[in-house]
Amino acid sequence: MRILVAEDERNLNRILTEALTDEGYSVDPCFDGQEALDFLQSAAYDAVILDIMMPRVDGLTVLRRLRAAGNRVPLLLLTARDAV
Repeated sequence: MRILVAEDERNLNRILTEALTDEGYSVDPCFDGQEALDFLQSAAYDAVILDIMMPRVDGLTVLRRLRAAGNRVPLLLLTARDAV
């Protein structure tokens, strides 16, 4: 199973990538929304872990663009927001 981890906080990205790799997943880390879109256009993923607040292109925009393009990859959104 191939997973894309799009998280701009490098330590959290590393922790997620290492944990998933230790469980046997193939993981590609990236650090901003544009990079995530580039990865998603160049490879097929079984799942995406996507931070909502990222530089260049935010996670919700990445999600909207994916769905508009017909990509229905399962996606888990992350956020560090502490308020609604």
